[in-house]
Amino acid sequence: MTDLHATLLQGQWFAALPQALQQALLTQGRQLKLEAGQRLFSRGDTPSGLYAVLSGAMRVGSVDADGKEALLVLVEAPHWFGEIALFDGQPRTHDALAEGASSLLHVPQAGLLSLLETHPAYWRDIALLMAHKVRLAFIALEEMSLLPAAQRLARRLLLIAEDYGETQGPRRVIHLAQEQLAAMLAISRQTANGVLKDLQARGIVRLTYGEIEILDLDGLRQAAR
Repeated sequence: MTDLHATLLQGQWFAALPQALQQALLTQGRQLKLEAGQRLFSRGDTPSGLYAVLSGAMRVGSVDADGKEALLVLVEAPHWFGEIALFDGQPRTHDALAEGASSLLHVPQAGLLSLLETHPAYWRDIALLMAHKVRLAFIALEEMSLLPAAQRLARRLLLIAEDYGETQGPRRVIHLAQEQLAAMLAISRQTANGVLKDLQARGIVRLTYGEIEILDLDGLRQAAR
């Protein structure tokens, strides 16, 4: 439990929670192990509670009838997800599948709702988790409407490197395939590949299989502007 708590404390949202709420989430939570490609829930499923990624990553998005994927985000440790259905009780809005072997903390819906009924002030803490994601979603929608693909891609790389503002300090290696990055931005893989090759030629990133290493963070920030 100590190691689990330490992992979650790396995230700013969890670290800012009242200690009593932190402990309640840990006490009610149970760990899940998923294999690569294993489905956690599907669009339309009944709400099942709140999840935190402890290791690995979860792919959140949807797949249409032709098999085309709309990838919203790869949720990595120590991020939490699943809070929307906690508020409205409506079915899941997207699919969630394990990108690789992954470990999660699952706080079931019924117990969490009971906790929030007993301590209604905690609703604000959960709302802050959702508000952060809504803010990012509005930014992404604006960028999709106004910015060229190259700038959008650089901005998304920067966001991922900075862990969407959730943890302290940027990371240098992003475990993300080019086709996944393209799906997040609703651009073709060819377009994403061209932009990434240009960033590599400028010494800003290094491309390897399934990874993007950031060599020049200031250069990436300049490309994002």
